[in-house]
Amino acid sequence: MAPIPGSGLAKGLAVTLRTMTKKSVTDQYPDTQPDLPPRTRGVIGLFEENCTVCMLCARECPDWCIYIDSHKETVPAATPGGRERSRNVLDRFAIDFSLCMYCGICIEVCPFDALFWSPEFEYAETDIRDLTHERDKLREWMWTVPAPPALDPGAEEPKEVAAARKAAEKLAAAQAAEAAPPPTPPAGTESHADEQARAAESPTRPAGDSKQQTDQPRQEGRE
Repeated sequence: MAPIPGSGLAKGLAVTLRTMTKKSVTDQYPDTQPDLPPRTRGVIGLFEENCTVCMLCARECPDWCIYIDSHKETVPAATPGGRERSRNVLDRFAIDFSLCMYCGICIEVCPFDALFWSPEFEYAETDIRDLTHERDKLREWMWTVPAPPALDPGAEEPKEVAAARKAAEKLAAAQAAEAAPPPTPPAGTESHADEQARAAESPTRPAGDSKQQTDQPRQEGRE
């Protein structure tokens, strides 16, 4: 059956009329902030205290958009006679977001959890050279990083949490054992200290006397 001429136009106008009578659901940005998913890849936040300047993130970055500068400092010995140690101190940590392709490799390879995804996306600039953000700005974005999702009910407990829990239980048991009073012996029994005290008070006999006393009845019987 051939379509009726103008039926497609009529259907389109009907959809337009239905839409015009409905209330708009468009979020008026920027007055209304969008509800972003938890795993949104906005920008990369830096937790500076965890950074050890291992340079893994800069070496693994496909775009080479991470710039890191550091210097070494000598740490005095913690104990007398110990050796001095050197550590890396972070001087600069910058990311050029005009080159970044948001692959997340730097976050995955960081062994010390110093980089995190933040859903922050309002960092546009009028000059492309201003898209290179230093560590101060990256640190500010750390406060917008969402909390990690909860573990599944059947998931295995992390090793770090299990080790910390066992150490806390062992310490609590030791403290409870020290605070508990000593057990009292049951009625009719003597403690080891009382037995030693009674043995010290009782007179001791020479070994020769005891032997003579045991041998004397045997000699009388022979006579």
